[in-house]
Amino acid sequence: MFLGPSAALLLMAAAGCSSGDAQASVTVPSPSPEAAAYCRALHKELPDTVAGLERSDPGPGSDLTAGWGDGAIVLRCGVPRPAKMDDDQSKGTDADGVNWMLEQRDDNGPRFTTTLRKAYVEVTFSVEYAHDATPLAAFAPAVRKTVPNRL
Repeated sequence: MFLGPSAALLLMAAAGCSSGDAQASVTVPSPSPEAAAYCRALHKELPDTVAGLERSDPGPGSDLTAGWGDGAIVLRCGVPRPAKMDDDQSKGTDADGVNWMLEQRDDNGPRFTTTLRKAYVEVTFSVEYAHDATPLAAFAPAVRKTVPNRL
């Protein structure tokens, strides 16, 4: 079926896909009630700025997601345990007392997921931050305060 230019623009506007919409969109996780409670507490403690970027939470609005710099840095709390954590060759990093597993994504920046916590917190960076894990330190105080260790 062919849609003329006017119909296509109307369809894009109805779907919220206008080219002027700068807000990022992410999939909201569906954690257990216990993990969701940790995530709600984490959401309240997250910083207003990370790596000089202002907070601009992605849509749809949720206590399980947060963002900075219109999608340059996105946090999702309560994600499933990544299968990559079973790989002995997976790489990790420590940022101010919080351990993160690193996953390099094709055509995107890195994804970091907390390890050994009662809720998994995932942070993705755009390609501009592909070689800079230092923004993770901005999340460490909030994660340490609100998401307990599994041990």
